[in-house]
Amino acid sequence: MAATVGTPASRQGELIRRAEDLFPGGVNSPVRAFRSVGRAPLMLEAGAGARVRDADGRWYVDYIGAWGPAILGHGHPDVIEAVRAAALNGFALGATSPAEVVLGEAIRAAVPSMEKLRFTSSGTEAAMSALRLARGATGRDLVVKFAGGYHGHSDGLLVEAGSGLATLALPGSAGVPAQVASATVVVPINDLDGVRSAFERHPDRIAAVIVEPVAANVGVIAPAPGFLDGLRELASANGALLIFDEVITGFRVAHGGAQARYGVRPDLTVLGKIVGGGMPVGAYGGRRDLMANVAPDGPVYQAGTLSGHPLTMAAGAATLALLDEAAYERLEAAGAALETGLRNAAAEAGRTVGIARVGSLLTVFFRDEIPTTADEAMTSDRAAYARFFGAMLDAGILLPPSQFEAWFLSLAHDPATIEETVTAAGEAFRA
Repeated sequence: MAATVGTPASRQGELIRRAEDLFPGGVNSPVRAFRSVGRAPLMLEAGAGARVRDADGRWYVDYIGAWGPAILGHGHPDVIEAVRAAALNGFALGATSPAEVVLGEAIRAAVPSMEKLRFTSSGTEAAMSALRLARGATGRDLVVKFAGGYHGHSDGLLVEAGSGLATLALPGSAGVPAQVASATVVVPINDLDGVRSAFERHPDRIAAVIVEPVAANVGVIAPAPGFLDGLRELASANGALLIFDEVITGFRVAHGGAQARYGVRPDLTVLGKIVGGGMPVGAYGGRRDLMANVAPDGPVYQAGTLSGHPLTMAAGAATLALLDEAAYERLEAAGAALETGLRNAAAEAGRTVGIARVGSLLTVFFRDEIPTTADEAMTSDRAAYARFFGAMLDAGILLPPSQFEAWFLSLAHDPATIEETVTAAGEAFRA
């Protein structure tokens, strides 16, 4: 059946027009505009389990998953009840709440490298604060990040790579001063020689290396064997800190995040998404001696009026309580079934794609092979993905509206839902 998403006569179309009059591009986060796939944006007003409903009442199997937090599926009753109970006691009260202690202890039990931590209201804020801490603790000014890695939209991290290895970065957005961007050194993902070169070219100036241990903002790119271990060794040998940005991978690829899955212990960790159970959240933490530098204990200032919000803490604690070993076995099985099904569907349709997966994170790249760097990922056929996206949407399957975003599975994606998705993909690959 032809799509009616966003047509002028629909309630959704009217809401989109009103949103465009209010917000830049009609949205409050750019990817929601669906421009890279050439479709009208959705107005989503409800979610239940593995599905979401738009403003015209149409339901979709959902692989956006609120961009990561919905690991249980949407509207889990335990999380709803936890938030309801917390709300009855009021919202932000202006002081530390018991709920902050409960969630903080749950996080530390799962991620032992976070000996102390600080809650924030977003992943951007947490990453920005972790880098400020790294600079304050080391007395150094430069940071190494990886091309295609996204760590929020703070000025120092919203940069793009220059030409060649280990070059000082150029601004990736208007409004970012060149002198701010130049404090970031950009290296290709999975390139230890590039990191080594950065340390050689900037001796005693690099405060930290920050990395998504599984890249997920240029599509899913797994770490090459030895890459994370090599980063650990290079950072330690050169007096720099290693920061894992686990906003996406934290409690997603394993209970203890990517650092548990790959057995590498960073100095600092950045979290978000799942630890808030769908509420706005961020957190950063690490070794006690490093966190002792954070105000009021130390000179590195960071604050937030709504940090550790009681409703967020309640949602996060309820979510983590449900993520036991059996839950991760189910997520792994669902991811494997979807990967196999999509690969077979593509082959039957005569379509060559590269399917990258780590646990319940997945990307179908419209290129011959799975990429290992951001440059390789960028050679994907975006037009082909846009056609695939549109055909899947028309079939009632909602994918991320970009070739370069990860698909997120949840515990609510049961075998029947996976089969429904694979069946739709068999036709969509021919689009």
